[in-house]
Amino acid sequence: MPMYKVRSFHGAPGAVRAEQLPTCMYRLQNLHRGPAAAAPPHQEEVDASLLALESRQEEILKRLYELKTAVDGLSKMIQTPDADFDVTNIIQADEYAPLTANAADLDSMLGKDYGALKDIVINANPFQPPLSLLVLHSLLCERYKILSAVHTHSSVKCVPENLLKCFGEQTRKQSRHEYQLGFTLIWKNVPKPQMKFSIQTMCPIEGEGNIARFLFSLFGQKHNAVTSTLIDSWVDTAIFQLKEGSNKEKAAVLRSMNTTLGKTPWLGGNELTVADIVAWCALQQTSSSNAVPANVQKWMKSCENLAPFNSALKLLK
Repeated sequence: MPMYKVRSFHGAPGAVRAEQLPTCMYRLQNLHRGPAAAAPPHQEEVDASLLALESRQEEILKRLYELKTAVDGLSKMIQTPDADFDVTNIIQADEYAPLTANAADLDSMLGKDYGALKDIVINANPFQPPLSLLVLHSLLCERYKILSAVHTHSSVKCVPENLLKCFGEQTRKQSRHEYQLGFTLIWKNVPKPQMKFSIQTMCPIEGEGNIARFLFSLFGQKHNAVTSTLIDSWVDTAIFQLKEGSNKEKAAVLRSMNTTLGKTPWLGGNELTVADIVAWCALQQTSSSNAVPANVQKWMKSCENLAPFNSALKLLK
C-alpha cells in the first residue's frame, strides 16, 4: 500500500496539455508593433532628471563666474589698495587710542596670572634678524616694566655682538615679580620667527608680521573695520612683496605707499601703527630704501626721528 498517492498527468482525463505550459520565464511588452507602439518605460523620468542636471550645472557655472569676478576685483585692490575707493575720510574720522596702557589693561589682554611673570619668548634666526620686533620691544619698554633677556641656542654657532646686545646692557636692579612683562629673545636656527606667550596652553605664532601684530596689540589701540583691514593689508604687503617680492612688486608697492602717504602722514592714517613699523623695517632690510619716492622718503625720516627706530638702525651697521 503506497504512503502517498499522486494523480497521474498523462493519459488521464483532465491532464495538462503541453501547449498550456509557459514558454518563457518573463513576459515583456513588444516594442515593435507599429507606429502607435507605446513609449519606452521611464522615458519621461529620464528626461526630467537630465533637465534637472543641466539646470544645476548652469547654476554652478554661474556661481563660479561670479566668484571669479569677485576674486579679480580683490586682486586689483591688493595691487593698488587706493584704486577702487578713497578711505582717507574714513581713516581721518577714526578714533585712536594713544599708545599707553597700564597694568590693568595688560591683564585684560593677556590674562591675569597670579604669582608668575608674563613672559614672551621669541625664537629668531640671527642671519635674518626680525628688525620690526626689536623696534616693538623698544616701544613696549616705554610703556611697561619689561624684563628683557637674550640667549643663544645650541643650533647657532656664532651670533654677532650687536645682536647679542640688541636689548642694550641688561642690568636687573629689581626682583622678577616687580616687572610687568618678560621679553626673551633666543637666537636659533629657525626658518621664520616663532613666538610663544603661554608655553603650556598655546601653539607658536609664526612669521614676523603675525608676531608684530600680537606685540602691537599690547598697546590697546582700537580701529574701525576699514582701518584695521587696511593696516593688515599693509603688513602683508610689506612682508610678502616689499621684503620678499620681485623688483617689479617692490616698485608697485612703493608707488602705492607714495600715493597713500601723500594723503595721510602714516600708512594707517594719522597715527603710527604696526603697518608703519613693519614697512619701514622691510625697506631698511632691502635695497629698496636707496631710491624711494618723495612722500615715502619723508615718511621714513619721520620714523627715524623716533628713538626706537633710530636704535634699530644701529643693528644694521
